Amino acid sequence: MLELRNVVKYYEGRPLLRDISFTVSQGETVCLLGASGSGKSTILRMIAGLDFPERGAILLNDLDLAQTPPHLRDFGLVFQDYGLFPHLNVFDNIAFGLKMLVARRGRSPLAPPARAGVTSPNAQESAFYARDKIQHRVHELLEQVNLVGFDSRKVTDLSGGEQQRVALARALAPQPRLLMFDEPLGALDRSLKEDLLNEIRGILHQTKIPAIYVTHDQEEAFTIADRILVLHEGTIIRDAAPHEIWREPKSAVVAKLLGIGNVIGGEVISENKVKTVFGVFNLDCAKSIGEKIQLLLTESPSPSGRGAALSLSKGARGEGKPPSPFRRGDGGEVIEEIQLTVEDILFKQDQFQVKARGGINIHMKDAPRIGDVITVKVQVQCLS
Repeated sequence: MLELRNVVKYYEGRPLLRDISFTVSQGETVCLLGASGSGKSTILRMIAGLDFPERGAILLNDLDLAQTPPHLRDFGLVFQDYGLFPHLNVFDNIAFGLKMLVARRGRSPLAPPARAGVTSPNAQESAFYARDKIQHRVHELLEQVNLVGFDSRKVTDLSGGEQQRVALARALAPQPRLLMFDEPLGALDRSLKEDLLNEIRGILHQTKIPAIYVTHDQEEAFTIADRILVLHEGTIIRDAAPHEIWREPKSAVVAKLLGIGNVIGGEVISENKVKTVFGVFNLDCAKSIGEKIQLLLTESPSPSGRGAALSLSKGARGEGKPPSPFRRGDGGEVIEEIQLTVEDILFKQDQFQVKARGGINIHMKDAPRIGDVITVKVQVQCLS
């Protein structure tokens, strides 16, 4: 198990990372999600041994890695720019790490451990053994990343997706104790990114290698991660499974970063009432009267499961009945009925994204007209 304990890092005399603590268990994929400059890649560099924290510890199976150089940590790295060797073909790129291990250890990294009373093979036998095992391992990986028959191809002749597959195979080849991905799909188009992301997820689950995946793309994070760590201003502000974060972002920063619903401001006017621009909500946020708070509004699904449960208000365009908030639902969730004036409409695949006055975005199966007043049922929760 990898563990970071209270890691602190400064950049140009200012704190970049503050008390970063988390673990990565065997077979687990943890995603570091945050905006550019939040310190995601710096965390990877420190784990890899390419940078060092001012304070704190990085441990693998309870052993401090501070004195372990990068090449002895047995960690794999996959970068956005692939980092392939242009003068080597696909086979030699994938085999590179294995050959380095053979040269360093003097034996095949895939060979079984020596047993007591058994004479070790001579150097020539060991070399042949290593060559055979490396060839078998590379072809095994070519099949795993869907590049069978590409072994003699120049990497410069490959597409971006194919090059990233080679980079993944090269990282997997020495059977690393940890895999790290630094924005690996940032340079790929959307459809190719989705395909490769699903392949990486499948490979990680199959190999059970623990992994840390760095991205600023929330769709990548929710697709590949077992746990997501949301980084903001040098701290981890949310650490949970993807479905838990989506259901309960807990903070306005997380909700905005992930695009979960709509964040609006409000003011507590009594123990169980919050005043907003859309009316007074029956909501207990455990705050003092007069305190300003932020709320998350998410669409309450219609019976068909497509978009919010919506209707056009009666009366002329631009006019409608006054807001009528109410409480309903199991588990104590609060559902409110609000009215919105349509300002813009965007077609989004099988539904319409409606932009309304007040900065609210909702989705509808059928498009209203600009200027219409629509009634929407939304789930409301308090944010920190």
